[in-house]
Amino acid sequence: MNWLILVAITVILDASRIFIDNYVSDVYFKKNGAVSQKLFYGCAYIIIAIAILFATNFNLFETDYSAVGLILLSGALVSIAGIPYYKALEIEDSTNLGIFMQLAPILYLILGWFFLNETSSLLQLVAFLIILAAPTLIILTTRKRSRKVKLKAVFFAFIYVLVAVIGNLIFVKADASALNFVDEIALLFLAKGITNLVIIYGKPKWRKRFQTIFKDNKKVLRPMLTNTLIGAVKDFAYRGALITAPTVALASAATDSTTPIVIFFMGILLTLIWPKFGREKLDRKTVIVHFIATILVVAGIIILQI
Repeated sequence: MNWLILVAITVILDASRIFIDNYVSDVYFKKNGAVSQKLFYGCAYIIIAIAILFATNFNLFETDYSAVGLILLSGALVSIAGIPYYKALEIEDSTNLGIFMQLAPILYLILGWFFLNETSSLLQLVAFLIILAAPTLIILTTRKRSRKVKLKAVFFAFIYVLVAVIGNLIFVKADASALNFVDEIALLFLAKGITNLVIIYGKPKWRKRFQTIFKDNKKVLRPMLTNTLIGAVKDFAYRGALITAPTVALASAATDSTTPIVIFFMGILLTLIWPKFGREKLDRKTVIVHFIATILVVAGIIILQI
């Protein structure tokens, strides 16, 4: 499958996932202890992983142990990255958070060169700088009284992106082995699930927070189950794009730069027809700033294709 098709699938699913995360964190968790959701996702990913490995007749004793180790490490890092992600989501709306994650292509460019010996042209470097201007614009147009809070969200978003990028690069590195791609994803899910549970059980207040939310409102499981399925398919598509694209930086730029565009317009649509789910600020300044940021992202993507 063409890697651009995988990018398109990833973008749509990731935008939907972020909105559901934002909805669950805000409505059910009241922007407090949203990371405790990892208790549910940990169990869910372990079940999915075991089901896939059983279906593919995976044999641990006849495989590349070093590759398995790298994939498990990749999954653990992606799980750990969820902590600053939820922290950022407690502070910021999904539209702004999507813009801040434009740091991913820059990190893929730098770390891809370091870990995978990939190279990029001068024109691609210019494109990445244009893309990076989008989150910078959001920060500079924020009111001074809330800029400190905004920077805190950016810090959490940066840590999330950095750890996730390293985890994904390790996965791409491990893919050079003879392991089946489906089994690789299943092992990734297994590591994510186990790490999620370790994190939650290592922090009793998070575990108690989820138990309290679940006890008070069992409806929270519906959007979380939906998000699990969306996230699983997104993981397949995104890592497939990273592996099959000319470079990981190009795949990231096409994916992570398009996502905020979809989030922006999806946010407007949802806010108009389903305010409780969208809940994006639609004042004139916010719309103008995000529209300009979107233009910068589109320009960067166009330059990358030259």
